[in-house]
Amino acid sequence: MLVHSRAARLAHWTLFLLLVVPVFALPLLMVVGASFADRWDGALPSAFTAAHYADLGRGQSLDALVTSLSTALVAGLAALTVGGWAALAARGSGRRLRHLLDGLFMLPLAVPSVVVGLALLVAFSKPPLLLNGTTTIVLLAHTVLVTSFAYQSVRAAIGRLDPALEQSAAGLGAPPAQVLRRVTLPLLLPSLTAAFGLCFALSMGELSATMMLYPPDWLPLPVRIFAATDRGALFTGAALAVALIASTLVVLAATARLRTRASYR
Repeated sequence: MLVHSRAARLAHWTLFLLLVVPVFALPLLMVVGASFADRWDGALPSAFTAAHYADLGRGQSLDALVTSLSTALVAGLAALTVGGWAALAARGSGRRLRHLLDGLFMLPLAVPSVVVGLALLVAFSKPPLLLNGTTTIVLLAHTVLVTSFAYQSVRAAIGRLDPALEQSAAGLGAPPAQVLRRVTLPLLLPSLTAAFGLCFALSMGELSATMMLYPPDWLPLPVRIFAATDRGALFTGAALAVALIASTLVVLAATARLRTRASYR
């Protein structure tokens, strides 16, 4: 702890709680409270029920949760593959190409996600690539939106690698493919795992582009939450939001555990 004085530590923690509780903790607690509320007449719920969670294990709610998990898994793996490979390619390229790749992968972050969705809708609404109204265009949109995070995470991790390890392996006669498979990728495994977790979490919460592109048979959970709250079913939407948060945290906890094991290796 950089703050050694007791009074300074007390002020530090007080400021921390004043910032964290209203901005982060309180909104989450309100969503959890609303998911169990039967009536909400004042500052707090006046009656409680678990009925809003009754449909989470079956029907459209379960289908929406499975759809979101599938979308996030595919988009996360695709983003990790594309972004990680591009980061590795940028490492051995010239300065101009590196800058070009940096700008290309940062472009989806420079525009709103709804613009990305519109661009894909316009680009793939006519032959020869007619993807409008299919699951593929939703997966493509999510991949485009999260690949930049995978690229930047892996790019930063590559910059911290000790080149002497790869040079030693190459000096012992290992071909480039074996150096990549036996040295580089194992060293990058913790960062790759963290990048996948970030991409997965971002994909799970994506709404703007998804609203423009999703077909009727591929309804992710954020869209279902929006639809529930839009028709006034706020408590049902809160229960769905809690399910979304919980499922995302479970996957993030699993990836964090894998990252820890990879770091020890």
